[in-house]
Amino acid sequence: MDYHRKIIDLLEENLTEASFKLWRGIDKLIPNCWDKPTSTTGKYHKKANGDVQKQGEHIYEMLYATSKIIKLFGHEVPSAETDKIFLAVAMHDTMKFGQFGTRKHTDNRHDKLGADMVASNKRTFNKIFTDEQFFVLEESMRFHSGRWSTDAKWSDFNWKDYNPETLFIHILDMLSTQDLLKSEE
Repeated sequence: MDYHRKIIDLLEENLTEASFKLWRGIDKLIPNCWDKPTSTTGKYHKKANGDVQKQGEHIYEMLYATSKIIKLFGHEVPSAETDKIFLAVAMHDTMKFGQFGTRKHTDNRHDKLGADMVASNKRTFNKIFTDEQFFVLEESMRFHSGRWSTDAKWSDFNWKDYNPETLFIHILDMLSTQDLLKSEE
């Protein structure tokens, strides 16, 4: 199954023209890890049959679920408000095998690496997003692992301190990790 192609098609269907154009540029620059496992130890992201998901399947599953329930945020699709969520989901694990996608094992700091990549390109993102929308996009990537995120402080981590979109992406990620998300496949 070509999940990378399915991701592109789903994003084209759900993003504004400007955000989809941005995605096409991002997609050319990020590591091509779509066919790599989501867990190199085999402990996480197991399907019911015991297989470990590939990155592309994981991302597609989360994007598919997002496309079905994004209306809960009360915004029209497509819009910059929903684009920031779709892009955060699409990019949340882009650095899972390091900045160049060459690590042998997954990098448990990938949340920080991905968010730092987005932060370093703020000017580009601000051509589409307001500062507030950009903040939510970056935060959603940085803390998509919840209390296990690289930049989270375990002792005082509290979801009340984060945007709803960040919790949304964390929940989707956790559901996928436990094989609780399904797509049309």
